[in-house]
Amino acid sequence: MAQTLIESDRTHVLPLELDKRYPVIVRGEGAWVEDAAGNRYLDAMSGGSMAATLGHGRADLVAAARKQAETLSFVHNERLTNPAQEQLARELVEVAPEGMTRVRFVTSGSDANEMAIQIARQYHLDRGEPDRWQIVSPAQAYHGPTMQTLGLTGRPGLQGPFGPYIRQHLHIPPSTWRFDPTGQAALDALDEHLRSTPISAYFCEPISAAALPGYTPPKRFWEGLAERRERHGFLVIFDEVVTGVGRVGEWFAGGQTACPPDMIATAKGLGAGYAAIGAVLVRDRVYDALAAGSRRFTLGHTWDGAPLPCAIGLAVLHALRTEGWIDHVRERGRRLRDELEAALDGVPMVREVRGHGYLLGVSFVDPRNGTTLLPWQLRVGAKVDDACFRRNLITLSTQPTRDGFAGDQTLFAPPFPTPDDDLAEMVERFAAAVREVDAAIEPLLAEHPDAER
Repeated sequence: MAQTLIESDRTHVLPLELDKRYPVIVRGEGAWVEDAAGNRYLDAMSGGSMAATLGHGRADLVAAARKQAETLSFVHNERLTNPAQEQLARELVEVAPEGMTRVRFVTSGSDANEMAIQIARQYHLDRGEPDRWQIVSPAQAYHGPTMQTLGLTGRPGLQGPFGPYIRQHLHIPPSTWRFDPTGQAALDALDEHLRSTPISAYFCEPISAAALPGYTPPKRFWEGLAERRERHGFLVIFDEVVTGVGRVGEWFAGGQTACPPDMIATAKGLGAGYAAIGAVLVRDRVYDALAAGSRRFTLGHTWDGAPLPCAIGLAVLHALRTEGWIDHVRERGRRLRDELEAALDGVPMVREVRGHGYLLGVSFVDPRNGTTLLPWQLRVGAKVDDACFRRNLITLSTQPTRDGFAGDQTLFAPPFPTPDDDLAEMVERFAAAVREVDAAIEPLLAEHPDAER
């Protein structure tokens, strides 16, 4: 009989957390996954990391992978190219924001973000500006687990023991309702960096995912960012690892801001959970600088642009187009946000439900005043995830940060084709879990009398 729960002392895998018990998931269909014991879970997180955008068990994507593998699964792109890579690049350019004309394929989201940083560096070198290498990014962000992408976040807790290896970049505070509702404080902080440092790029998520679920800065910030790019000559790079390829009801979220990006890094939705593939989309002016300068950019990984993942990417784009999922996510996402908000109405610790498309976030605050972040010792986000999991619902929460810019929050990001009945069940289970945690923390708050009154 197959094992149904895996613990660190019963596996040869090095797990993410050695004290956690992991159910063994053996199959999936639509918005459901099933473990080896026959327990079924509603997947409100598209595979747990927002990657399985088209749901589990898509026969068309499996067939596309099989067909390509039977013809040609792999060639390296240093000396060779292949039809799937060429076609996928053409189709991505067609749906990208205007002016994006080149695509560099990679293997993952963190690879895409690192590649964008490297291209930005080469851009400035080819323009004769070798002093430009420093990057500015919001303090509240997550861009990946590699050393370079960890340097993009201003969250020391994520960097852990790896500080000696990490190049520290510059950061500005996020323009949230609590600290900077207009966006001007963030622009002022950016100006401070621009006065003293030759900046290579401003690097951000147009709509945040893991760190500030479903959040985007106010319009004034984007307008100010565009003005400063024009004046100071840095690049604007969007991390659309999560938001790209449909998650927010648009092909790319970056095209909707008042500051169109110079590069977009994307990944999860491109493979939809069926292949490890990412991409960096590059605007004309960036490509033109490389074409007029070094005329080469050879760094990369073995599977970048390989036929097999690119064929799956093509099948994903085909499904999104022909089945109308992007329009569906945009329209249904508005109602889903309203339904989630209604289900949580009256819960004292719920501050807001926000988001776009199928990328929603719920933020929690101290119920004694409705504005202070909850004490980190209560681990409210973790309690919400545990309460959801006891109801066979998969969610993902974030915890308070040391700088005080963000508190406990939960992501809600179901697969695009999730039927209305399943969405309603997700909302019902989630609301019940949040209400359970809200009731459980009330007596514990007396031990933390520091809330502002």
